[in-house]
Amino acid sequence: MKILVTGSSGLIGSEAVLYFERQGHALYGIDNNMRADFFGPAGDTTWNLDRLLATTRRFQHFDLDIRDRAVMLEFFAVQRPDAVIHCASQPSHDLAKDRPFDDFDVNAVGTLNLLEASRRYTKEAPFLFMSTNKVYGDAPNEMPLTELPTRWDYARASEYNGVTEMCRIDSSKHSLFGASKVAADVMTQEYGRYFGMPTACFRGGCLTGPNHSGVELHGFLSFLVKVAARAGTYTIHGYKGKQVRDQIHSVDVVSAFDAFLKNPQAGSVYNLGGGRENSLSILEALEAVGALLGKTVQRDYKDENRQGDHICYITDLRKLRGDFPDWQITKPITTILEELVEAESRFKRTGEFSPAALRAAAR
Repeated sequence: MKILVTGSSGLIGSEAVLYFERQGHALYGIDNNMRADFFGPAGDTTWNLDRLLATTRRFQHFDLDIRDRAVMLEFFAVQRPDAVIHCASQPSHDLAKDRPFDDFDVNAVGTLNLLEASRRYTKEAPFLFMSTNKVYGDAPNEMPLTELPTRWDYARASEYNGVTEMCRIDSSKHSLFGASKVAADVMTQEYGRYFGMPTACFRGGCLTGPNHSGVELHGFLSFLVKVAARAGTYTIHGYKGKQVRDQIHSVDVVSAFDAFLKNPQAGSVYNLGGGRENSLSILEALEAVGALLGKTVQRDYKDENRQGDHICYITDLRKLRGDFPDWQITKPITTILEELVEAESRFKRTGEFSPAALRAAAR
């Protein structure tokens, strides 16, 4: 099978390349490293592309821009992939306010370009869109909460499992990023329902793993580990640092994609995260990372939360598990934290993930 992965040098895209390449599939990757443009040198994913080129045999990289409609149509007409895993995005709700045209053009228009190209040339191919829980805006904040010593939690027993796919997506504050992802999410659903295409929206929460190029504006756990390991000061934005996120490892994200590819449906929507077992607050994350590093992580506090930010977000996984009972979380939060700390420590010791080292390995 020929699988197209957009955003193939990013966290989830690169994991998808490696996962499906190991299964013997041919992988096409589209990525123009716009993350470096968005976030500067810290967001540059060249090192990850070098890693893929050094360790795969059935992967082809294409330095293309999904905003270029003519190029996307031509790509699909020529390559005709058997499946599409669309991970390319502008991923920061903070950055979107400063670059609204780029945000919407990448997230909404780019997705439309891919959907229409797929409809014209590969209509039967499953199309998986890496959406976000930010499509719900701040509606999850309306769920009553109780304040515990280190975190906020849901006050009603009926909401113990977290946010379901029935949470509304309108009449809430999303950030411009959330709004552009709503457009892409709904369009992906519509191509599934209107044209009968096998599409799925995976509304991801905090996706992480050791190959994450986390920055302050996106990828909080990866960024927190980097700050802590490099003796920096981590800034907490509001909510007393008790805001909660559930974390899911990139391997478990991609295995959910695999489950859908084996049993695709039209216009599907799934919340995708680590669930309650993999949830932790910022305060809890700081303590856990500090314990692994053997030191106290320095922090400061700004009593102003990011607009549209969630206070407590835990992913209800019951729909996903109901449709794909063989899928499960394989990386508990303790393992995720250990891998992030080890990856950062390995980089500091050896420069293993530096572009120069990877290019040398490729030769």
